[in-house]
Amino acid sequence: MDNGLIGQYVWNGVMLGVIYAMVAVGFTLFFGVLDVIKFSHGDVMTLGAFTALATYAGLQAAGVQSPWVQLLIVVLVSVGTMGLLGALLARYLILPLRNAPAFMTLLITLMAGTVVRESIRLFYPNGSNPQSFPALLPTGSYQFGSFVMRVDTLILVVLGLVVIWGIHMLINHTRLGLAIRAVAQDGETARVMGINFHWIVLATFALGSGLAALAGVMNGLYYSEAYFGNGVMLAVIGFSAAVIGGLGNIYGAILGGFLFSAIQSMSVVMLPLPSAYKEVVAFGMVIVLLAIKPTGLIGEKTSERV
Repeated sequence: MDNGLIGQYVWNGVMLGVIYAMVAVGFTLFFGVLDVIKFSHGDVMTLGAFTALATYAGLQAAGVQSPWVQLLIVVLVSVGTMGLLGALLARYLILPLRNAPAFMTLLITLMAGTVVRESIRLFYPNGSNPQSFPALLPTGSYQFGSFVMRVDTLILVVLGLVVIWGIHMLINHTRLGLAIRAVAQDGETARVMGINFHWIVLATFALGSGLAALAGVMNGLYYSEAYFGNGVMLAVIGFSAAVIGGLGNIYGAILGGFLFSAIQSMSVVMLPLPSAYKEVVAFGMVIVLLAIKPTGLIGEKTSERV
């Protein structure tokens, strides 16, 4: 296999790593502030992609033709709507079960995700089939030997890395981030110190769900399609990435996302297996890694989980 083809797989792995990391950060935010695993996360991501599709159709009907304006409005509507949905799920489904056994929250978020997924399939026009996602980014490419770098992929990678850096800045250098870290460390003490616990939980779930929506739009732009069942696998991968890094640690989630995509890419390059087996190899490696280090690569600190 020539170097250009290897570089192609590595570059594709970087793109997937950005998407996986964004999904994994959402899982780790939810777990950090409330010790819950929100299994509707992947379906919220899919709904974000379909919200983007519906918004695009509305813009087309309204005569808006500029791709950049379309992209900006599509992203804002998708992220904003899913952020609101995330806050509503936290307010009416998760917070009321805060003192219930953990499996109750797991079950209710799993059912909520199923409702979202099946609603897309049943109520979106022709929703059971893959939907063509509009090409809102430049479609050119740069070629270096056998290595081809698509311009839209480059833009998506840069955007994803900027968003991940933005999450880092928000968590570590803003009052909201300080409040999120305080709630993650000790919710009761944070309340005593004057932090509005419920508002921070809602803001955190809105942030994580907005990230999921953006990941869904990026996934649609990259693959040029959206499918109602995509969120299931991406949620499993994102959750696995969060666990690999150390559930509750944002930097571990980012590391886990890129590590999972790297394992997928390297399995195609180094093993004599079809690309369809890359998830099998990646999940097998996750099992081995967790057997060796059950707390993840960056073990969760009891004093600072976010």
